[in-house]
Amino acid sequence: MSAADLSAARFHNEEAARKFLEEIRWPDGPVCPHCGSIGKVYENASKPGVYRCAEPECRKDFTVKVGTLFERSHVPVHKWLLATHLLMAGKNGVSAHELHRMLGVTYKTAWFMAHRIREALRPMSSRRPMGGNGRTIEADEAYIGGKEANKHKNKRQGVGGGAGGKEPVFALVERGGAVRSFHLPTVTARTLRAVLVAQVDRKSFLMTDEHGAYKMVGQEYAGHEAVRHSTGEYVRGEAHTNTLENYFSILKRGITGTYHHVSQQHLKRYLAEFDFRYNERMALGITDAERAAKALAGIEGKRLTYGGSQAG
Repeated sequence: MSAADLSAARFHNEEAARKFLEEIRWPDGPVCPHCGSIGKVYENASKPGVYRCAEPECRKDFTVKVGTLFERSHVPVHKWLLATHLLMAGKNGVSAHELHRMLGVTYKTAWFMAHRIREALRPMSSRRPMGGNGRTIEADEAYIGGKEANKHKNKRQGVGGGAGGKEPVFALVERGGAVRSFHLPTVTARTLRAVLVAQVDRKSFLMTDEHGAYKMVGQEYAGHEAVRHSTGEYVRGEAHTNTLENYFSILKRGITGTYHHVSQQHLKRYLAEFDFRYNERMALGITDAERAAKALAGIEGKRLTYGGSQAG
């Protein structure tokens, strides 16, 4: 991220920020968030950015923030845009402390803003199954959480390998495509199968490690191969989960190095953040600005109240 990126007017001027957000949300002109009217909207001449619906049954005022995650927020739009850009540009994420310093808001406000942005990254509805005929899907699980050595002695739940008090995360990646990760209560044949059959086309080839939970469900797919990590085997021809290992390394560096601690309640939002950045990464030709613009497209139709986002 260059200094030129952060010098854009939308990050410092409220009017420029408002117009930028309107272009993303309403590329064809303002749309009433109350009744959905298109074309029957006019702007208040004395209050730029305030619109009124001309439909007789509606006649309500609104701004670009109404009906989005930014609604009722007292934080200026230009600070929302800057926070989104920073969060999308940092490969390992950006801590609430850093946002608090850069935006000039309280830590509490920065923390809540980051969670609202992460909520914008979460898909609103079910997505089409991954993979398909001739496609390969890697599946693997990892345990996410702070390092036991960094915890107070009476908070440690385990040492060495394994869960160690961490939270299980199950991830799927289509080779040459996107990743999807899920916070699971436990890692069992039942919980893994539930995600696999809902998210992966049965015509796909499945690549996993030797975890016993994959043996039965693997038979439901066009093909299934497993590498034996326990014996030091990580690649056998096309059989490997190295793509997911790379994703997990980024995720773990972000959690332990940037966020340090992620609560069970909010882990799904952090996973949405890392999934989104990976799927819209620079290696695919997507710039920081384009990634942030795509993130802003997800603010519509979602609400996250402060009371519902506590305990992070």
